[in-house]
Amino acid sequence: MSTSTSATAPTIAELEEQERRLTLPRFTHDDAWTLGTLLVELARERNAPVAIDIRRAGQQLFHAALAGSAPDNDAWIDRKRRVVERYAASSLLVGTRFRAKDTTFEASSRLDPDTYAAHGGAFPITVEGTGVIGTVVVSGLPQLEDHALVVQALERFIAR
Repeated sequence: MSTSTSATAPTIAELEEQERRLTLPRFTHDDAWTLGTLLVELARERNAPVAIDIRRAGQQLFHAALAGSAPDNDAWIDRKRRVVERYAASSLLVGTRFRAKDTTFEASSRLDPDTYAAHGGAFPITVEGTGVIGTVVVSGLPQLEDHALVVQALERFIAR
């Protein structure tokens, strides 16, 4: 997985603002299906070879693997998801915070890089008044594009 892309990396403040803005009033099993199918549609529009995973309270509510994705994408999903579960922040935000301190997640987190990956693409599902209750994860594109795809889907999901 590439750790860079031609897209401009968002700042810590921009990533934190995304998380505040993309807080949901609720998140049900049906919402997971709606968000997941929206992500599939957006990925298909781009011919993106991604895998998508949505979980709430440890239960997998949605999973899809599009053409061109591979088992390795599921391993990346698990590693990025664990970062969100541990830090209650997007995997890109966690990695960006480490880089802002002139280090890397791998060098300074003291977590096994085979188990955790602070690469973009995993985003917390946050419910108003409750906090982080789950994750939505995309893997298969460069990390900034994985992250942007999740953000776009959440924006559309909220706007519906």
